[in-house]
Amino acid sequence: MTDVTGEPTPEPGAEPTPERMRHALGHFATGVTVVTGFGPEGEPVGFACQSFTSVSLHPPLVLFCADHRGRSWPRMRDQGVFTVNVLGHGQRDVVQRFGSAAGARFDGLDWERSGPGGPSLPGALVRVHCTVEQVHVAGDHDVVVGRVRGLDDGSSGRPMLFYRGRFTVTERRGSAVAADTSDESGVEPMDDYWG
Repeated sequence: MTDVTGEPTPEPGAEPTPERMRHALGHFATGVTVVTGFGPEGEPVGFACQSFTSVSLHPPLVLFCADHRGRSWPRMRDQGVFTVNVLGHGQRDVVQRFGSAAGARFDGLDWERSGPGGPSLPGALVRVHCTVEQVHVAGDHDVVVGRVRGLDDGSSGRPMLFYRGRFTVTERRGSAVAADTSDESGVEPMDDYWG
């Protein structure tokens, strides 16, 4: 049996292999962000991240999860600051730049240094500037809790979403949208952007 994307559907109660975990948890739609910071020499670093959420309002805390074997998070971890850049629906070029394992992510990009966090990316819907509060090792990832030091509203627009292994966009308010369709229009397939 296959789902609407043509992928095999796991049997009920099947062992949670990495492939089955990715398939099952891909049914939870998330926003798309780029987490930025600075490396040991003050160079800008960053990576695409979908595992970002608010934790607490009092005190203001957020968290994200990052592969502690990746090339960006280990370089920025000890600097103690980061910025979460929430991407809009028209920023596929940005997520491809920061989600790809190849290439220099900041080359030719018009970014700005933020006071309380990491680099601010152009066109982001909002920027959340933080200091690292806690880091917890969880399997192959670090769970990073950050204290919010500043918030910047950026561009207006609709957010980019990640759902079932693809990037998609939200509909404008007031649009008549079917609850679930097999039409994948507005959805771009992605492979391994979440290293």
